[in-house]
Amino acid sequence: MPYLMDTNILLRLAKRNAPDRPIALKALQELKSQNEDLCYTTQVIVEFWSVCTRPLTARGGLGLTIEATERKAKLIEKQFRLLPESLATHQEWRRLVKLHNVKGVQVHDTMLAAVMNVYGITHLLTFNKPDFKRFGSFDVVSPADMI
Repeated sequence: MPYLMDTNILLRLAKRNAPDRPIALKALQELKSQNEDLCYTTQVIVEFWSVCTRPLTARGGLGLTIEATERKAKLIEKQFRLLPESLATHQEWRRLVKLHNVKGVQVHDTMLAAVMNVYGITHLLTFNKPDFKRFGSFDVVSPADMI
């Protein structure tokens, strides 16, 4: 079954000394060993690029160069399947933000939920399970749940 990966999963992989990195790696290895289809969206790679290239002094920034970020982005694109966003995902996002009264930064999580609904993805891998409870239409899995 396909799993959509939240940006926070990929960011843990990008930061060698992230405390949750071993858990994220182990969860992805487990899913790969089960031949699960691991997916990402354009939004996920955009958020990944933003955090990777943000200075270390900025909130959450990894301070990576464009070149280092490009290498990491290419690995993501090679290892995982892109779920392209479309008019259908836009319309589903609009429906969900209104239905669930979504405000502020939660609009980004709502786009992931919209993509999942449009593509029929039933599982989301994330370190932020509570952020997705409101949608209730798919299984939200933390890497720690898998070990």
